[in-house]
Amino acid sequence: MKEETAIHRRVSDARAGRDPTVLGRCASGWAVFGHQQFVQGYLLLLPDPVVPDLNALTPERRTQFLLDMSRLGDALMRATSPVRINYAIFGNVEPALHAHVIPRYRTEPDGMQTQHPWAYDWNAAPAFDAVAAAPLIKTLRAGLAELGALRTP
Repeated sequence: MKEETAIHRRVSDARAGRDPTVLGRCASGWAVFGHQQFVQGYLLLLPDPVVPDLNALTPERRTQFLLDMSRLGDALMRATSPVRINYAIFGNVEPALHAHVIPRYRTEPDGMQTQHPWAYDWNAAPAFDAVAAAPLIKTLRAGLAELGALRTP
């Protein structure tokens, strides 16, 4: 039996319409907001179906996943005007493919602007709030639709 990770549970919740952090369905999986918003607009891309890592995907599916990941970054660039977007794929803690898409801003604290995102105190970060994020959600969905990155679940 395969190990069920938090990524498996989030994909299951996204499929069932139970995850309020869902931004939308992409060709390769689900775009979701991070539970902790240490920076505004922190997103993840979760593959559907879940696989152990990027190398477990066929070349075509791998290309689609990376394209979807970069389109999330494109939409964030348009919507939030960050300095840059950080992309990360690890899988060390949750051994299931997922990509972090992290906008970085000039307004971040001076000591954090050049640090990696894991230097933030994630426990102190605000939790995702769908009501407060509604304008950003609307803008990101419009941007992703314009890029052809969203599909009907």
